[in-house]
Amino acid sequence: MFLVALCLEGASSVAAARGADRGSRWFMQKPAPSTQVQKSSAERGVNPCNTPDPGFGSYDHWVKNGMAMVLVPHRGAVNAAGEFDVVFHFHGHEPARKEWVQVMNGVVLVGVTLGVGSGVYESTFREPAAFEHLLKTAEATVAEHTGRRGAHARRIALSSWSAGYGAAEEILRQPLGRERVDTLILLDGLHCDYAGEGLVEAQLEPFVWFAHEASDGKRLMVVSHSSIIPPGYASTTETANYLIHEVGGHPHAAKPRATDPMGLELVSRYDQGGFHVRGYAGNAELDHCAQVGLYRDILKVHLLPRWKPPRAAKH
Repeated sequence: MFLVALCLEGASSVAAARGADRGSRWFMQKPAPSTQVQKSSAERGVNPCNTPDPGFGSYDHWVKNGMAMVLVPHRGAVNAAGEFDVVFHFHGHEPARKEWVQVMNGVVLVGVTLGVGSGVYESTFREPAAFEHLLKTAEATVAEHTGRRGAHARRIALSSWSAGYGAAEEILRQPLGRERVDTLILLDGLHCDYAGEGLVEAQLEPFVWFAHEASDGKRLMVVSHSSIIPPGYASTTETANYLIHEVGGHPHAAKPRATDPMGLELVSRYDQGGFHVRGYAGNAELDHCAQVGLYRDILKVHLLPRWKPPRAAKH
């Protein structure tokens, strides 16, 4: 507690320090008013929450095994050493599949959709055995589906949309996740609680660790966010900016690109090593759904060049 006898100069120093502290927490700024916009499905040319189905491309239909929905290429997923590459996607596996099949070919996709809210994903994967079991389930399914006994995962990625980040959070707290996960993709889905004038940093620790790994070029991390301002907890804008802050950066203003899907308008970006963040305008449900449309581009531009997987033969 400050003494009343503090001199005016001391009080001014305290005020200056507090101002500097606020400045150091620039990531707490809400999305700008200019980003609080909405577009109808007609303006977008598509309903982002119910997009046309392109089919399954070079993949067979989903194989259900427990909580896992496994998408295996017709042929060629497993190499001569019995290895395959796999992405585990949490929340909205069907919208993700629609984007996936348009650019992917030789990589296995495992979809997990458990319900509403991040809590069900956190509680399910808080037990370390859960992800280990999911990985073994994927390996067993691929082995049976391809007739390649002993098929096992080589490179592993996690991706999520919306609430699915809860699974990634828990997996990345565990030794298996930290050792094996090479790539992390978060589509408009990283929230946390507030703590006073800041964020509950403990909730974000696994993502900060991964962002450092990616920015150093050791792994790949791609984060996208809308400009939705949720009630009572941190937005995906604030959490994305926090990650950028923690690796010592600052987002840069960006102009909308004709290549961005479903009416999305790019407003900011950040790139350092293998760490990439894309921020978009929009504060409504359609904007949240449209973020799944970025999955295709992220896979094509970032994951495929990194992994260079073998191409599976089509029917």
